Amino acid sequence: MINNKVSIKAPAKINLSLDALRKREDGFHEVAMVMTTVDLADRIELTLLEKDEIRIESSGGFVPLDERNLAYQAALLLKKTYGIKQGVFIHISKHIPVAAGLAGGSSDAAAALKGLNQLWNLGLSLDELAELGAKIGSDVSFCVYGGTALATGRGEKIHHISSPPPCWVLLAKPPIGVSTGEVYRNLNLSGIKHPDVEGMVKAIEDKDYDQICSLLGNVLETVTLKMYPEVKHIKEQMMKLGADAVLMSGSGPTVFGLFQHESRLQRVYNGLRGFCNEVYAVRLLGE
Repeated sequence: MINNKVSIKAPAKINLSLDALRKREDGFHEVAMVMTTVDLADRIELTLLEKDEIRIESSGGFVPLDERNLAYQAALLLKKTYGIKQGVFIHISKHIPVAAGLAGGSSDAAAALKGLNQLWNLGLSLDELAELGAKIGSDVSFCVYGGTALATGRGEKIHHISSPPPCWVLLAKPPIGVSTGEVYRNLNLSGIKHPDVEGMVKAIEDKDYDQICSLLGNVLETVTLKMYPEVKHIKEQMMKLGADAVLMSGSGPTVFGLFQHESRLQRVYNGLRGFCNEVYAVRLLGE
């Protein structure tokens, strides 16, 4: 019997280190960032359709259900590239907040690429899928692989590294969305402190939790924290309540804290729930 349905998990990512080096001629920024996956995930279910069309639905609001959706773009790209005449129905069970700096849309696109590779029997390798993913968005290549990696170029060149030591991650998202493009457009690279990306890679390879905490850094905070004071407020509160280390993920607005001890995580979780609706306590996946 031919399998006509595939279900794939699409985990969120956080940036342990994010540096922008310069503006490129193609309009993007040259970046160096260390990303790792966390145990907060959407689930993508793909079902073959007889009719040659792409249909999409989502359990979450604020998700575009047309060609603006990155999972839709992934299906369209595969259809065009490989001359696929079959249709697909894509259902996205949304758990990752939208426009949050957690690569939810990119992870959905990566899951769609992997699932359709199976459904349409394309036989593509992860490397080939990641190369296709780069045409959709800068984070899609990383999301195809998952795990932990150093990403360079505009984020599409992936260098795998070992996973960080296990720990808890607390994610807190204020009720706003942030445009990545807008944040990068407002980024002024002169005179800002650049995070030690190489040091972070070494700290992860050494499984040195304290060093990872001390090296967290994200140049995009210089823009987002000014534009959205509520992000700065969450960051300050998380530190005050006792997180081991705190950083904004991606272009924001989600802020994450790292914790070695579950008891402390619980205390900070309870403290944040008082003024922030979207708070998630998850494990670092990293694998």
